Amino acid sequence: MSPRSPIISLDTLPISKKIAQLFLIGFRGSDVSEGSEVHHMIQEVGPGAVILFDQDMVHHKPVHNISSPKQLQELCEALHKTSSLPLWIGIDQEGGLVNRLKPEYGFPETKSHAYLGKQDNTELTYQQAKDIGSVLREMHISINFTPVVDIAKEEGSSIIAKRERSFGRSSDVVYRHAKAYLEGLGSEGIWGCSKHFPGHGSTKGDTHAGFVDVTETWEVDELLPYSSLIEDGLCSMIMTAHVIHKDFDTHHPATLSEHIMPKLLREKMGFDGLVFTDDMQMRAISNHYGTKEALKMGLNAGVDVFCFGNNLLPEPAKLSDLVILVEQLLDEGLISANRIDYSVSKILTMKGQLPMTLKE
Repeated sequence: MSPRSPIISLDTLPISKKIAQLFLIGFRGSDVSEGSEVHHMIQEVGPGAVILFDQDMVHHKPVHNISSPKQLQELCEALHKTSSLPLWIGIDQEGGLVNRLKPEYGFPETKSHAYLGKQDNTELTYQQAKDIGSVLREMHISINFTPVVDIAKEEGSSIIAKRERSFGRSSDVVYRHAKAYLEGLGSEGIWGCSKHFPGHGSTKGDTHAGFVDVTETWEVDELLPYSSLIEDGLCSMIMTAHVIHKDFDTHHPATLSEHIMPKLLREKMGFDGLVFTDDMQMRAISNHYGTKEALKMGLNAGVDVFCFGNNLLPEPAKLSDLVILVEQLLDEGLISANRIDYSVSKILTMKGQLPMTLKE
């Protein structure tokens, strides 16, 4: 991917607007009517990205942001139009069971990663990702938080293997199909975000519910798909896992670890793309860290974009409050302005680019 300058100069942005670029925010509602929560959030604060869900998991309602292709397209068009800065719209459209754009809403059927891995036909995987990418492009969605690069080492994993989210039990199968998936998405101009680093497939636990320790089950080959994708130049975005690996960090999960992100992912593996967190409202984070502390630790660990999906806890996180917390961290000298500028510069630069596979 050829380097470019950011599409907007950092010097022209006030600090609050810079900080807002560091957040991927979920919201309630299926339109952007004036006076709505999301309309106000985008106009007054301006998130870097928003994330869409089809179901309201907090209030157990069947319709959240998505009800039909026409409605979704109009929603995304309005989101882009309302934002004064380029806005990324993200979704978890993995295929199979993790599928926000369901057939009952009028979208095409999709296959799971597990199905594709069992077929072991990378052309089929490429075509599936391309088909999904085509739909996302038509809906004006920018990022798909997939492929899942976790290796299905634990068949009893409630969040990976049992949900059919892994391409397979070997690093080679996972790498080859993740590569095809990223290429398929990229051919339609959609960013793929590989997840969940450094690996969530070797344990039965679920970080939605609390701490998950992978120290005794994790194996080094869980890094191989990532390192190969990075070498291929295909891995522009990586999502962290809230798992604990005590051989790397005895106290903190990967998302907040100054040992795992900067030393392993950045320095040793050479990753220079964007680091997204998994949802910061998962219990593995929200039960153990205050929001301000988690933001401080995440920024110091090298996180570029924090996800607050607002679909797990009764009380939604407000972007304006999150921005204020980061401003406080700056005022208190707990993070630096250069640290903010580093991530925001990368974000704005990538917003002016297309995935490598589309441009080749």
